[in-house]
Amino acid sequence: MRELRTRQGLSQAEIASELGVSRQTVIAIESGRYSPSLPLAFRIARFFGSTVDEMFDPSAPHAGAQGRQTRAGGGRRQEAAGEGR
Repeated sequence: MRELRTRQGLSQAEIASELGVSRQTVIAIESGRYSPSLPLAFRIARFFGSTVDEMFDPSAPHAGAQGRQTRAGGGRRQEAAGEGR
């Protein structure tokens, strides 16, 4: 996730706002200390134009390296009660 975020020039705070979670949640996911819930994993994958498998399956050939190059059609913010807050 970090690679896709930085490639798009987004800060952790910006992606957190887009996904409806805290910046600390983004930090924890990027560092591997936290595995997102399934609804959040789908929001992350959709935001980056990828699939959950491509984003989070370590055995996938290019895990985390897929995704769209720009924010065109950008991820919609969807609130999840208590998600990462």
